[in-house]
Amino acid sequence: MEEQAAFAAGCFWGVEAAFRQVNGVTDTEVGYMGGHAPNPTYEMVCTGATGHAETVRIKYNPDIVSYEQLLDVFWNIHDPTQVNRQGPNVGNQYRSVIFYYTEEQRTAALKSKAKLDAVGKHNSPIATEIAPAAEFWRAEEYHQRYLEKKGVKSCRSEQ
Repeated sequence: MEEQAAFAAGCFWGVEAAFRQVNGVTDTEVGYMGGHAPNPTYEMVCTGATGHAETVRIKYNPDIVSYEQLLDVFWNIHDPTQVNRQGPNVGNQYRSVIFYYTEEQRTAALKSKAKLDAVGKHNSPIATEIAPAAEFWRAEEYHQRYLEKKGVKSCRSEQ
């Protein structure tokens, strides 16, 4: 039985590409979550005025990959100490968020965040939000598997 997870960690193109490489991830789609405007478009979200974060929604097989393993991938693909930015991308749409669908995911996310903070890997506190999953608005089709379509390895190559 498939389960779902949602993560925001900066530009959704690179986040999606990273999770597509994980064995047990059966599907991904990019979109917008955590905002207040209905039917947001990329242009709207880019202004930062809608409150949405660029998000990747993942479907995965928990018999192959655990939610905790997905959290490990999430922590390792971005800088979770950054507030409203990742690399050259600045704005609340690029914030770091774990959107949870179940109480078990919430508990695992909180535990994982506390463990990362305790290890002291980063010089600054973890800024990642942990929030209930809200309505997911699928991004425009040209954003889906964007780097894969372009034959690009990372967002940095695209900028």
